[in-house]
Amino acid sequence: MNLCYSHVLPFFLHSFLVMFVSISVLVTVVRTTQQAKTVRFLHVAFDTTGESFLAGDHHGHIYVFDISRNRFRLVQRTGQACTALAFCLRRTSEFLVALADYTVKCFDKDTKQLVSWMRGHEGAVSSISVHSSGRFAITTSSDTAQLWDLDTFQRKRKLNIRQSVGIQRVFFLPLSNTILSCFSDDSIFAWESDTLDCKYQLPVPDSGPRVPYKAFAITRDGRSLAAGGRSNLIHLWCLGSQQLIRVIQMPTLVRTVRQMEFVPDSFDGGANQTLGVLSQDGVMRFINIHTCKLLFHVGSHDNAITAAAVSPSGRHIVAIMDNGSINIYSVQSLTQELNKPPPSQVKVISGGKADEDFSNIKVKVRSDIHRAAKSSDRRTNVKILRPPFGSGAEEKENDLPAGLNKKRLVALLKGFGEYPAKYRMFVWRSLLCLPENHAAYSSLTDKGLHTAYLSLSDKYPIKSQKLQRGLQRLLSALAHWSAIFGEVEYLPLIAFPFVKLFQNNPMLCFEVVATVLVNCCQHWFEYFPNPPLNVLSMAENVLAHHDNELLQHLVDCGVTSQLYVWPLLETLFSEVLTRDEWLRLFDNVFSNSPSFLLMACVSYVICCRGPLLLCSQKQDFEYFFHHRNNLDVGAMIKETYRLLSNTPPEIHPRTLHSDFTPLTKGQYPVFNHYPEFIVEYQSKERERIRLQEMEYLRERGLLAQEEEKLTQQRAKLAAMKRELKVKELQLLDATRRRFLQHEHDLRASQIQRLEQEISRKVSTALFIHVTRIGVQRATTFPHINVPLFATPVIYEDFYCRKKPSC
Repeated sequence: MNLCYSHVLPFFLHSFLVMFVSISVLVTVVRTTQQAKTVRFLHVAFDTTGESFLAGDHHGHIYVFDISRNRFRLVQRTGQACTALAFCLRRTSEFLVALADYTVKCFDKDTKQLVSWMRGHEGAVSSISVHSSGRFAITTSSDTAQLWDLDTFQRKRKLNIRQSVGIQRVFFLPLSNTILSCFSDDSIFAWESDTLDCKYQLPVPDSGPRVPYKAFAITRDGRSLAAGGRSNLIHLWCLGSQQLIRVIQMPTLVRTVRQMEFVPDSFDGGANQTLGVLSQDGVMRFINIHTCKLLFHVGSHDNAITAAAVSPSGRHIVAIMDNGSINIYSVQSLTQELNKPPPSQVKVISGGKADEDFSNIKVKVRSDIHRAAKSSDRRTNVKILRPPFGSGAEEKENDLPAGLNKKRLVALLKGFGEYPAKYRMFVWRSLLCLPENHAAYSSLTDKGLHTAYLSLSDKYPIKSQKLQRGLQRLLSALAHWSAIFGEVEYLPLIAFPFVKLFQNNPMLCFEVVATVLVNCCQHWFEYFPNPPLNVLSMAENVLAHHDNELLQHLVDCGVTSQLYVWPLLETLFSEVLTRDEWLRLFDNVFSNSPSFLLMACVSYVICCRGPLLLCSQKQDFEYFFHHRNNLDVGAMIKETYRLLSNTPPEIHPRTLHSDFTPLTKGQYPVFNHYPEFIVEYQSKERERIRLQEMEYLRERGLLAQEEEKLTQQRAKLAAMKRELKVKELQLLDATRRRFLQHEHDLRASQIQRLEQEISRKVSTALFIHVTRIGVQRATTFPHINVPLFATPVIYEDFYCRKKPSC
């Protein structure tokens, strides 16, 4: 196959022809076969990040292209052409594809497995719209639209219409639960997705030429709708007021609008202003809907575009060309009008000496109350603004990524007790300084499942298959990162709460768990496979200092720190706290030093001293520290802060723990704080056991095969016996029949011989009798010359003599 790699964007595409075209076109992708025939691409769809997109060709092959990593791979062979694609599901590895047999299938691009198969359409599915939450999807054909639940893949609703009125398109509005349905009679209805109640209908314009709607585009904030069709006019609707606010007339070269797409801008707040219009001439023109100015265009009469998709980030445009190839455009190279920050609202007053020191600036502060009391006094108070001493270095230390300040966040946390739920994940990412190493994380996940977690579902069964796969993928990545994490039995207990929180972003989940293991779990693995005795001893020393009576009671009951501290640490409080309580606790854990978590364990024990003093049995303590209890988490967190501030330095955990260290950017740090020989020994033992199990399973499989063969042979032998028995019975029956026939024939021949003998004897007797009578007649009547053998006469005479009437 012909391969030509671009020196600008090196996509290494097997079976593809990749050519650098121009500055704005990053790459052109052509799919070819071994016979050098071009296979046409039919549909493309971006994911939620805008850095990857799916492409389906005429042969039913589905490819995923990663623009940021310059890679592609084949993820599915459907065997038939696709009619629509969707790649923005809640489970980021899954995608929907509508096929030519009127069905919709869901595949996983990582495992390449079929997740679900949805049937119900009687015509080709022309579009798939996914809700912003990723939970629901609408599939549309010309005669019906169906609403699907993507968690259960069950159909929730079905929209049927009259045959005379076809469906143009049905789709979700962004950032809302509203469904917009557009019909072939140009009517547009809005529905509530939960109840399917009609919210409103857009009025049909009374004046102006009629525009048969065929193409639609919605802004990212869901407030404006652009509609066009068999005309060069585009209607711009305001969905808030349900009014037609503008009619845009395209150039005279445009006779039909085939497709429209809004281009997102980083600074427009979702109110997109740039609209891409694909017309019948194969040119896609991008205009500003407010100024009606043509910004740029892609495609030409010789190189026409048949379909296009714009990335959610607004950085790239993917176009399917008339010859079946794919062009990837860079929006930044096409125009400079997009992604420009708004002008600053801060105006600097210039004047005086340019090099005047900031510390000498004097600002006049006037007091209106002072002027009202003494209107004749024109004096003003003068204050000199000087930067606070030493604040520069402190502020720099507290600065976090994304423009946040740790000191202010901690003050906010102490004031409200927790971070806002809406921004919690964003704040955590900033506090932990996550590097977001996409390439490094991908290299870990590409190694596949670790052998230590192949049978994870047997030991930790989870009802949700998505969470099960996410936990298995996370643990495998951690085990590939450091060998110790393939041997730690309690690692699933640590990771599972974060898997539930970050189930839609596995990379962030991995980095959060890795940061927790590096910082909050310091010195945990030095005594592996035993619990961290040094850490537990430090917690016991802190408890002895602050509540010696409770510690003495625990000692008298035979309860050690492995029973009342270690269960809290190895589960990260997930067994004893509810979801909201756990989130509040870790808001404080991530906002403080790594020793906060250990102090929280001691604080939990002290806050529960009342019930603990009433316990005397060891099993009662075990139950207490593995189940939820009535505890005020706010009081526990306050007690933790008190312990942090009032614990003497010689027993304070900060003497053992190092300061917070974020993960390094680019590549993850080396983690080797564990006894390597034990881990290696356990790893070798586990591998040996695994090989033995495989050998045992192989031998068991061979035995099963042999048993199956024996069973089949027994079945064949039994069948042969049955067949021989039947044949034997058939032979016996045939022999009996032949014997009977032989006897019958023998008897028949004997009867025939007897009959012949009787006939012969009767004939002989008659002959003798007749001869005798003839002789007698000849003797009696010598004058009559009668032939000796005139039998008829003799017979007649004989019978006449015998009969009495003669």
